[in-house]
This record gives sequence, structure tokens and C-alpha cells, in this order.
Amino acid sequence: MSGSTQPPAIPRISLTWLLVAQALVIVPHLGHLPLWVIGLWLGCAGWRVQIFRMRVGYPTRLAKAGLMLAAAAGVFASHGSLVGLDAGVVLLIAAFVLKLVELRSQRDALVLILLGFFCVVTAYLFDDSLLAAAYSLLPVSALLAALIGLQQSRLAMRPWPTLRLALGLLAQALPLMLLLFVFFPRLGPLWTLPNPNNQALSGLSDSMTPADIAELSKSDELVFTATFNGAPPARTQLYWRALTLEHFDGRRWSQAPLVSRQNAPQWLPSGQPWEYSVIAQASGRNWLFALDVARSEEGGVQARRDFSLQYQRPIDQPVRYQVRSWPDVLRDANLPLSSLADSLQLPAEGDPRSRAWALELQARHPQPEALVQTLLQHFNREPYHYTLKPPPVGIDSIDEFLFRTRRGFCAHYAGAMTFVLRAAGIPARVVAGYQGGELNPQGNFFTVRQFDAHAWVEYWQAGQGWTSVDPTFAVAPERIEQGLEQALSGEQSFLADSPLSPLRYRQVAWLNQLRLGWDDLNHGWQRWVLGYQGAQQLQLLQRWFGRMDGQLLGLALVGGGGLLLGLLALFLFKPWRRERDPLLRQFRRFERLLARHGLPRQAAEGPRAYAERAARQLPTQAEAITDTAQALEAQKSGDATLDAQALARRLRELRRGLPWRLRLIAR
Repeated sequence: MSGSTQPPAIPRISLTWLLVAQALVIVPHLGHLPLWVIGLWLGCAGWRVQIFRMRVGYPTRLAKAGLMLAAAAGVFASHGSLVGLDAGVVLLIAAFVLKLVELRSQRDALVLILLGFFCVVTAYLFDDSLLAAAYSLLPVSALLAALIGLQQSRLAMRPWPTLRLALGLLAQALPLMLLLFVFFPRLGPLWTLPNPNNQALSGLSDSMTPADIAELSKSDELVFTATFNGAPPARTQLYWRALTLEHFDGRRWSQAPLVSRQNAPQWLPSGQPWEYSVIAQASGRNWLFALDVARSEEGGVQARRDFSLQYQRPIDQPVRYQVRSWPDVLRDANLPLSSLADSLQLPAEGDPRSRAWALELQARHPQPEALVQTLLQHFNREPYHYTLKPPPVGIDSIDEFLFRTRRGFCAHYAGAMTFVLRAAGIPARVVAGYQGGELNPQGNFFTVRQFDAHAWVEYWQAGQGWTSVDPTFAVAPERIEQGLEQALSGEQSFLADSPLSPLRYRQVAWLNQLRLGWDDLNHGWQRWVLGYQGAQQLQLLQRWFGRMDGQLLGLALVGGGGLLLGLLALFLFKPWRRERDPLLRQFRRFERLLARHGLPRQAAEGPRAYAERAARQLPTQAEAITDTAQALEAQKSGDATLDAQALARRLRELRRGLPWRLRLIAR
């Protein structure tokens, strides 16, 4: 309205960078934002531009209330709630967008910029990879540029100097960031957030059908990486245990209820162990991956009675842990047979041919080891085939596979062998995990992906305990010795649903080298940045400063960090060199400039007399000296036409006009 007083307009450059920043902030969230949020941003951005061009007005209170209610209704319709990680982030982004149309003052713009920084942080809840971290520098730079354009009037119409200043501020903050990252105490989380509902968490589950692992084998998603201290084991020894499946209902294998109990297994370390570290990706589960038989001293890692490891909570972000594994030990060698009931469980009915065959084998081979070898020879000699495209089976799935189709994946062979052993009175169970992995020669670590998912068998005999066997090796030894790609080379089904995966083109040398190099960078990021937690920090600092108590070390770090930050602040701000009066500060610069050329100000000499004397001694620069002195005097009297920036520019011109070499001026 014509009679109302309008607040100062937000500088054009600041508004431009705000629009750019909003677009950059929203990009990482596109995968989990509903489409209406994108439309909302486009509408609000267009509205804001028209407000700046004075073609439309600001929204009324009623319009703002309607927009807020519509956004809340959209979030509720998309996620069924206004509470939770996914809904909360969408609501935050919507508020970030709506705030754009009501910007009236610098305070509003500051609120929007700070809200943008918070939105950048929320992107790490969905993706904390190296690429995501590098990308986050773009919206942060744009937000800083908007903040600078808001505060610096001299840059109000200059976009690139504003951006350069923002990048300079980021570069200056880098040493402090590294310092705080290394030395600031790593505290455990005070609370946890649930996994995003739209974040696909693939991987093993606590139950399995043959089709489940076959489906995993179509994915190239990273599961974990492992780095060995010293020479790694042979590929045929890389059986990464995750969990055991003991209950069978005729179609599906699942965990027995007792497996979750924290009963310590019976085994004693012997021989030379493998020592290695593992970085497990987010899975939403709490089991970890390790070679048999594993032990870890990491906090939050516990051993289960089935010789697997579990984490204290579901893994919702990459977890790094140290492990030692002893491959040649006796496991539960002296258990009473009554405690193995879960490993002998079978459905009351079904698969009659498999049950009869098992009894026949038991009669011919009363020793468990001999019966196991007979089964392995059967898989090796009979026309069984390893494939990702097995034919469907009927109700009696074990009979159908063993005596009709004879085509299947690792889960088919492991499940069928476990069934036959149990029917013959031998305790047995299915072990689910991963086998093999790709050795990255650039970083000397193993990369294990979803297509490395595998299932094998463990059987028990008195005095020998649990023994692992792999029927898949008897059918397709190339799967264990070389990997899934070689095992499926005949049917060309390796990653058939992912034609753009670089893993399908490992024969292209330059592309494979790029892929391995990128994997090495990501592994280093996860190992040294995401995996830099309290234990790793304590080890590093004890290596530098000697062994000391963790609490004492934390106090020393806090005190030393505070002192260091104080010294840094003194160095940057130099309060002892600051003058409260900006005009006096400029005059001090004028004095120091002339004093360096042999013209110090005398005692009781006024500014005008000082300038006149300097003009006589330096006739070449007399005009510049007189003009600068007159500008300073005009500023002091309050009738100056020059602003502070123009006065500083005049001082710079005077400095450039003075001779380079110092000389003694005769009085």
C-alpha cells in the first residue's frame, strides 16, 4: 500500500544466491521428496521473483496460513504422519521453501539461510558417502554467498566476487575443521534415528527361501569391506558368516528363537588367527560379518551361541570393527544331544522320497562324515546345474529339486543337504552369509557385494563339533574359486538387471581401473572419516602422546582445544590493534603510512598541520596527502560526501603514489 512504510529491500545478489542455494539444497533430497514439494518450490521461487520485480505483493496472513496447512496436509498424505525422520525432513524442506515468499527484512533472510544450513545437514541422514560430502560444499558455498551479499553492500551487484569470498571463507575454515575433527572428543550418540522408510535396505534377512539369495545375486550393492593385517586367506577360505538358519517349515529356513540368546559358545582359540578390520554398511539388521571362528573386543560387538557376531543395535550407518578369527578350532565338541533339538527339526510331513533316501544312506554310512562325503559325491557326479534361473518346484520342494529339476542356486543345495542330514539323524543347519569378495589391489582390501551372498551347511558329530561343508563347491567349484560371474558365464545372467553396472565391464582395463580407484577413495572415506570413532581416536592420540586414561585424555583435549581456539581467536581478531572509532582507525593508517617514509607525527601536532608539513616534504604527493587529510577532516565534521570505502580507496591510492624505497627526508 502507498501509505505504508516498506522495509529495506533484500539485495538482488543475495536473493539470487538464495534461489540458487535452495535448488542445490533440494537436489540431494530428490530421491525421497514427493513431487508436490518440487512444484511448491517452483511456485514459491516464481512468486519471489515477481515480488522482487514489484508485480505481485507479499502473501497475506490468510494465504500464509493456507500454504502452511496445505504443506502439512501434503506431508501427512505422503507419509501418513507428521512425525518421524522421513516426514520430518519433508516438513523441514517445505518450511524452507515457504519461507522464501515472505522475506521482507534481513532478519527473515538470515533465518532462511540458517534453515538452509540445517537442511544441508539432514541430507547426511540419507547418504553420507564421499560424493555426497563433496556435493554438500555447493549448497554451503551458495548459502555463504547469500549471507555475504546480504551483509556487504559493496558486493550487492557483483556475484562472482561474492562467491570468491564465500569460497575463501570455506578454505580458511578448513584447518580449524581438521583440527576439531581429529581432537574433539568423539562422544557416543545420545539418541538414534530410525532408518529412512524409503531407503532400500537390501541384504540377508532372518529367514530364507532359495529365491531370496538368488534375488540378492542380482544386486551389486556394497555390503562390507575387509582389510587384513598381513597376507589375506585364500579365496576358498573366505566364508563370511552372518547368521544360522535352523528352523524349516517345508519352504522357508529361519532362525531358531534360541539363537538370539547370548549363550557363549564352547571353543578355545588355537593356532595363528587372521586379524582384520571390517566396515559394514547400513543394513537395518544387527548381525555382523566375520570368518569362522570370530572374536572381537570392540564395544557393542557380542558373540552369539551360533558363532556369529552381532551389534548392540540395528546398523543404520557404516560400522567399523576389528576381528580375529581362528579357522582351525573345535566348536561345541561335547554338547549333549538334547541341546541340538533345533538342528534336528523337520516338518511332520512332506518330501517322502528325500526322507527315505536319507534313511537308506544312514544304513549304508553310519558315520556322519562318510554320509556327508557321499552326499557331496552325489552332487558332483549327478547332472546337477548351478543357475540363477531354476525351474519352479511344487509342494515337496526338496524332493522336486533332488530328483526332478536338479537345477538351483546355493540355497537349493544347502537346504537340500541340511534336510537329508537331519532326516538321517545328523544335527545340521544352514549358514547364511557371503563368500569370496573382490580384492582391490590399489587399497589392498576385499569388497563384498550383495551378489556374493551364499549359503552353506554345518553338521555336528560327537567329539568333532560343528564342521562346515559347501555342497555348491561340489556342483560349481568355479563359484567358490573365481566368483559368481565366472560361475554364470554360460547363461549370461550376471547382473542382467543392471546393464550399466561397471562390474559388468571388468574386462575393459581403463574402466576397471577407474572403478577400483573410486572404490579405494570411498573405502578410505569410510575408514578414516566415517569410521573415526571414540576407539579409533583414543588409539591415534595414545600413539602420539603415549598411553593415558581415556577420561584424562578427554579432559586434556577439551582444555587444550579451548585454549587453542582462544589463541586462534586472538590471532584472527587482534583486539589490541582495534580502534573503536573507525575514523580514528583510518587516521592511524594515514600516520603509519607517512611515518614509514620518514615523516612521523610530532607531539602536539594537529592533523591539518601534520598534513601540510607532509605535503611540503613530499611535493609530488602533496595533492594526494592534502585530499586525504581534507576527507578525514570532513568525515570528522559530519558533512562528508565520501563513505568509508571511498576513504579507504583514497588511502590506497596515496600508498601506491609514494616512493617504494625508504629514504631519509631532510628537515
